Amino acid sequence: MEALIPVINKLQDVFNTVGADIIQLPQIAVVGTQSSGKSSVLESLVGRDLLPRGTGIVTRRPLILQLVHVDPEDRRKTGEENEPNTWKNGRLYKGVDGEEWGKFLHTKNKIYTDFDEIRQEIENETERVSGNNKGISDEPIHLKIFSPHVVNLTLVDLPGITKVPVGDQPKDIELQIRELILKYISNPNSIILAVTAANTDMATSEALKVAREVDPDGRRTLAVVTKLDLMDAGTDAMDVLMGRVIPVKLGLIGVVNRSQLDINNKKSVADSIRDEHGFLQKKYPSLANRNGTKYLARTLNRLLMHHIRDCLPELKTRINVLSAQYQSLLSSYGEPVEDMSATLLQLITKFATEYCNTIEGTAKYIETAELCGGARICYIFHETFGRTLESVDPLGGLTTIDVLTAIRNATGPRPALFVPEVSFELLVKRQVKRLEEPSLRCVELVHEEMQRIIQHCSNYSTQELLRFPKLHDAIVEVVTSLLRKRLPVTNEMVHNLVAIELAYINTKHPDFADACGLMNNNIEEQRRNRMRELPTAVPRDKSLKGPGGQSMSPTDQQSAEGDGPKMAGGAQAEQEGGTGTWRGMLKKGDEGQGEEKTKLQSSIPASPQKGHAVNLLDVPVPVARKLSAREQRDCEVIERLIKSYFLIVRKNIQDSVPKAVMHFLVNHVKDSLQSELVGQLYKPALLDDLLTESEDMAQRRNEAADMLKALQKASQVIAEIRETHLW
Repeated sequence: MEALIPVINKLQDVFNTVGADIIQLPQIAVVGTQSSGKSSVLESLVGRDLLPRGTGIVTRRPLILQLVHVDPEDRRKTGEENEPNTWKNGRLYKGVDGEEWGKFLHTKNKIYTDFDEIRQEIENETERVSGNNKGISDEPIHLKIFSPHVVNLTLVDLPGITKVPVGDQPKDIELQIRELILKYISNPNSIILAVTAANTDMATSEALKVAREVDPDGRRTLAVVTKLDLMDAGTDAMDVLMGRVIPVKLGLIGVVNRSQLDINNKKSVADSIRDEHGFLQKKYPSLANRNGTKYLARTLNRLLMHHIRDCLPELKTRINVLSAQYQSLLSSYGEPVEDMSATLLQLITKFATEYCNTIEGTAKYIETAELCGGARICYIFHETFGRTLESVDPLGGLTTIDVLTAIRNATGPRPALFVPEVSFELLVKRQVKRLEEPSLRCVELVHEEMQRIIQHCSNYSTQELLRFPKLHDAIVEVVTSLLRKRLPVTNEMVHNLVAIELAYINTKHPDFADACGLMNNNIEEQRRNRMRELPTAVPRDKSLKGPGGQSMSPTDQQSAEGDGPKMAGGAQAEQEGGTGTWRGMLKKGDEGQGEEKTKLQSSIPASPQKGHAVNLLDVPVPVARKLSAREQRDCEVIERLIKSYFLIVRKNIQDSVPKAVMHFLVNHVKDSLQSELVGQLYKPALLDDLLTESEDMAQRRNEAADMLKALQKASQVIAEIRETHLW
């Protein structure tokens, strides 16, 4: 058990070198109001005059005091408290005069055997940081005392609680001191030594009040009552020391310190302890063996040891966790660059590999929040692009009138016996052309995703790149430039794929031929059905009406029927029997004709020789009207052919565009990325500039390395304790 306190002292030294507050080590913090006798209690525990004394605020910086018990014949015990490489300085300790000595952390290995010098050094160090006019600082002074007359303890002497600023103290001095005290006592691994003067009322004790704030159960608070010899005549501290006034779980211990007169007269601590013993025997005989400085020292030692024993397992775990965290942090910072060209080549290769792996889906860091890399490209091809093409209507933007007009225009001045092929080609090309825009949009989306992969690789995969911002920017620039270079080539290819489809309308395509055969059968069947229905559906007298609604002779009817097949749906204007009527201007069998149109038709004369000229430039305008059976059939044929051929082309485009994008953009970038990066960046002139670290990286690496070293050392120190010591 005795070995535990030196272990904590070693840990304290280890972490003090890196200035770390991340590990909360067990220690005893001394709290009390100003001039309540805190420093005197500490001096009594050490048994020597070593702390600055006086009235007013004297302790203005926390003093971490480590007491180390040494055997009288051992002058080199301190060698074990230092780093292993200072053991060679062991000879320094051989010549130490006397059996007690002190060491400060800030003066490294300097040994102080004169305790007046130690006091002077504390004053000098306090003034160096806090100024010489009552100001305070939270930067601690670390002092170690080696003596055969002390027990192993770690104590922290804190500035006294004050209320009113004096000298050049700031207005919020009370708040500053309070925050400083809370910083030390809120550590759950600390024991609070609450010092209160016996000549004040315990109920007004600021020390106990502050202690209760952080330790409401009083599990780690020990009360010390000072100045028992200065109580008013006729009063005593019996009730207080018995715990009847304010009970404290760890107990109350009364002590008698030296007065200022005793200090001025150079009264030794040993004499003071003897006088204290005499006073307690005389005034409080029943409590003498449970009070006094020696009892306080033993109690503190016991409390601290048990406290350390309870804290050690948790401390061990915390140190191991932090070691792992700092090891990981240090790895992410990387090693300082020695061979620049090798480092550059390694980073370029690593980035290129990660980029390709992200596309292939074999990257180490798989994104779980969203699709990225190759998976995203696959989604663009089959979901985004595929659905967009499927949503394109084969006959979108094409009305029946458009089809009819195209058929008419394709026949020229001659009436057509059959549906002209040119009209089919003209219309189908117009529809196929609509597939170009979604195809180019697909290329654009894949290009954007490949840009995003650069950022993904920088963030997740190659942490080293973040060390070298200029190299990172250069790599991003090169990859972006390569992608930009490939974009027009890929767009051109996709454009050509659509152009190829437009260049030759292959009506002999097997799928198209099958569709045509099926369609002809359907049309033939529909025609037969219509012929069967004709006698009941069309009255004979109606069929003998002329286009103008006038009666026709049987010969005229035959003539009209004979001419019927020559007309493309009644579109050609033909003169007949000298009547001079233009059938394209008329509506056959439409009884719901507008009044105006009826007038227009009836006003057309029977013969041009009757004084009325016919305007041959008055071309028929497509209007919404009922189509003849012939027109209806021709439109249906063309629309079905367009739809059938469009679906074939769409299937081809849906298959060939992703292949073209993969070949011309994705695979080309994958294959040439490494050589492009090496060619652009692997140049001796650029090495120094590209591998310049960000300014704070080196500093952060050093801090992390120091902390890791301290944690490893701490872990080693704790590992030296046998498991039996823990329980």
